[in-house]
Amino acid sequence: MPTASAAVRPAAVLILAAGEGKRMKSATPKVLHTLCGRSMLGHVVAAARELSPERLVVVVGHGREQVSAHLTAIDGSARPVVQEVQHGTGHAVRIAMEALGADGALDGTVVVTYGDTPLLTAGTLDALVTVHQGAGNAVTVLTANVPDPTGYGRIVREGGAVAEIVEQKDASPEQAMIREINSGVYAFDAKLLVEGLSRLTTANAQGEEYLTDVLGILGADGHRVGALTVADHHEILGANDRAQLAELRRVFNARLTGHWMREGVTIVDPATTWIDVQVELEPDVVVYPNTQLCGETRISAGAEVGPNCTLTRTVVGAGARVTNATTDGAEIGEDASVGPYTYLRPGTRLERRAKAGGFVEMKNAVIGEGSKVPHLSYVGDASIGAGCNIGAGTITANYDGVKKHRTEIGDHVFVGTNTVLIAPAKLADGTYVAAGSAIVQEVPAGALAVARGRQRNIPGWVGLRRPGTKAAEAALAAGRSAQVPEQVNTGGPLGEHADDSSGSSETIG
Repeated sequence: MPTASAAVRPAAVLILAAGEGKRMKSATPKVLHTLCGRSMLGHVVAAARELSPERLVVVVGHGREQVSAHLTAIDGSARPVVQEVQHGTGHAVRIAMEALGADGALDGTVVVTYGDTPLLTAGTLDALVTVHQGAGNAVTVLTANVPDPTGYGRIVREGGAVAEIVEQKDASPEQAMIREINSGVYAFDAKLLVEGLSRLTTANAQGEEYLTDVLGILGADGHRVGALTVADHHEILGANDRAQLAELRRVFNARLTGHWMREGVTIVDPATTWIDVQVELEPDVVVYPNTQLCGETRISAGAEVGPNCTLTRTVVGAGARVTNATTDGAEIGEDASVGPYTYLRPGTRLERRAKAGGFVEMKNAVIGEGSKVPHLSYVGDASIGAGCNIGAGTITANYDGVKKHRTEIGDHVFVGTNTVLIAPAKLADGTYVAAGSAIVQEVPAGALAVARGRQRNIPGWVGLRRPGTKAAEAALAAGRSAQVPEQVNTGGPLGEHADDSSGSSETIG
């Protein structure tokens, strides 16, 4: 969304985020609880920044160290102002305005909003400022008509104009029936706001300075008090407990999935698909059920993800297929294949048409174009060239107890099943490794590496040691006896033999 024009650029945006949030029952300050890839405060700051305010102030109190540190991380130019003791919204705004006044006289529009209203959009804030300035109001309040107004301040109108805002505890029975409520979001004339704040009292049920009383003060002085009613009441919803936070998360996620479907993405089941705000999807992406797309994940056109996937900070190339997989910090190339039951950890990159198959884990690994790690393997701290086939059960033993070491595999290498490549290991182009090998030395180009013990068959062992078992009966039925001479395995899939240093005949499996 474009930022606000210079004509409606506010002098300041004040975000009130000092509350304790007792009903969250959490060691984490309420405004730092997250939904859709950001904290609640992070969503509010992002929306406020799109107005391009001259100053952005966040009033902090409970958990100030955590909130201030988080604010620095997400927006280093935003200014925290401490409310030592929480004496109401008017008190919080007065402290913020006093802090800004110390920097010089403030002139223009001041927007006040809350750190626990993450659904509020920049478009609505921009509309509020535009209406406020266009009407020449002293204050403009954002209102909403809600199904259940319990807990909110009621908008009391006279002749269509806003006369006052009455808090829940101070409302009469008639006022409590009003369904138009105060969102807590305002646009003020800065100078008139300072004047109104100076005249606040604590003569109310809670003994606090109500920011809402400023509207009555300014109205009584003959200044214009206006209102803008938001089209979707969900935008003004806040979260006071975990159940309300879950509802905000559901609404926000529905907003995101709806946006991407309108952009040409197929989301088979939006109710079980969760998308963070940082995610980018191209047209003709297909997302199957039970999928979570987290952080700065980017998925290119024609790729299919899901079902049952969690992708975090992952790049997926055009035409790739990812199913039943967990990835974090991985890059999946065009037409590559991942899954099922695959774990790609940070630093993993699959080139075009590469494959990480079932029950495969990779970490800090590069898999070359067209190479396959089909199943039941661990590839860590390794580079695999193009056109390779890594057999089932292969492990790159990358850790010696102190340091990590890399395994380097060239192009068109074949590694047999149940192989351990003990790093630092190097397999040159065109090499083969026999199944069941433990490789500790460099394998030169075109060589076959065999590193396993000699096979020995003990004739008649089953009949002697396991008499009466099904296996013994099967052996007898097959005509075997203790007199069968000792044999060794002399053939393999390639129909070739390979002698190790002890003279045993080995197969490539």
